[in-house]
Amino acid sequence: MLTLSQKLVENGCRVIFVNTDFNHKRVVSSMVDQYDEESPLKLVSISDGLGPNDDRNDVGKLCDSMVITMPEALKKLIEDNNNIHLKDVHVGWILNVACELGIKGALFWPASATLFHLVSSVPKLVDDGIIDSDGSILTSKGTIQLSPSMPEMDTRTLFWFHMAGLMDGSHYLNYLAHHCTPALNLTQWWLCDTAHELEPHVLTLVPSLLPIGPLLRSDHHYKTNVTLRSLGQFWEEDLSCMSWLDEQAHGSVLYVAFGSITLFDQNQFNELALGLDLTNRPFLWVIREDNKMAYPHQFQGHKGKIVNWAPQQKVLSHPAIACFLTHCGWNSTMEGLSNGVPFLCWPYFGDQSYNKTHICDELNVGLEIDKDQNGVVSRGELKTKVEQLFNDESIKFRYVVSKEKFMNNIAKGGTSYENLKRFVMEIKEQEVCDGDKRIKGL
Repeated sequence: MLTLSQKLVENGCRVIFVNTDFNHKRVVSSMVDQYDEESPLKLVSISDGLGPNDDRNDVGKLCDSMVITMPEALKKLIEDNNNIHLKDVHVGWILNVACELGIKGALFWPASATLFHLVSSVPKLVDDGIIDSDGSILTSKGTIQLSPSMPEMDTRTLFWFHMAGLMDGSHYLNYLAHHCTPALNLTQWWLCDTAHELEPHVLTLVPSLLPIGPLLRSDHHYKTNVTLRSLGQFWEEDLSCMSWLDEQAHGSVLYVAFGSITLFDQNQFNELALGLDLTNRPFLWVIREDNKMAYPHQFQGHKGKIVNWAPQQKVLSHPAIACFLTHCGWNSTMEGLSNGVPFLCWPYFGDQSYNKTHICDELNVGLEIDKDQNGVVSRGELKTKVEQLFNDESIKFRYVVSKEKFMNNIAKGGTSYENLKRFVMEIKEQEVCDGDKRIKGL
């Protein structure tokens, strides 16, 4: 969301970015420089309704509290800002607020177009008797197919069954059905962080969904503005990893990062650590500062560099990086594809299994890490897949070709470039119209 906001600022817009108080404090505290209040990208916040000691990992409780508390607070915040309002579809109730205030809205979907299509198809899946209102599978067939042009989905991998303890699946479906999906009819602008070449079949099925990705932070932000470099992070980026990468041979380093939510138990953490040792290759491993696992006593780690948080986009563009061991979050997927880095896929929850399937089975630019009968990725499995990926020349060729096609979308004249340009023009035209109305009102 903040990267998109920066793109709008680069195109002459002023943006007020509204966050919850809790996440706002985390974002601001991660900045290495003081935030500039005069910036055209202004960060503000409102309460999510929970207390300071409430567990925000309980996403169901958080969503319920937001719906009760935030609409009125948001009304007070935007009453004097009559521009197009941009928002995340996961908080679809915001468009109801915008409509009440006479403000045009736009939806931004930060995940894949495939997931958007699945979420928006839930009411039809219920009507067709494929699932019930709680998401339970009613069909005896082990797969569902949203359209003949799309691959079949294993019903066991449907995202609401894999919320990793963050939220009850049926609770999440009900939240989407009552507060998000209805919002689709309140705006003509549906924006998505994807590219036409990445998901052509889905984008044909949902022509209203406009690809504007990959959304990447501009290089000059990294080079000239330290604050924007860290904007939107929950932890401060450790830039020491960049000088370490400079010392490594080209195409030699395994980059290991599992995003801001994934957590392992001690046994799995041990296997991962010892597996990295077994590869006998240099590795850059991101272990968040909220990690509570202890390193196994056998872990040497002498070939690796461990940081709490990394500037991932810069890391993935570094010539020393050979492959990316990832949870397959959509942001990580887009950044990996943008930099032509092959994947080792270790999905954790939600939509990550779909992203893994897209990477491994459709684009063929990665390999899946398999779990044993106990649901654990062993150190030996990790070593085997690392060696396989390093030695697979066909994958290396495919990701180079995919990167070029992918990045053409955000070059001048590309589909994503033109879609974002059209959206910016709409914002500016709306601003002119609102200005004319105010003048006539005087």
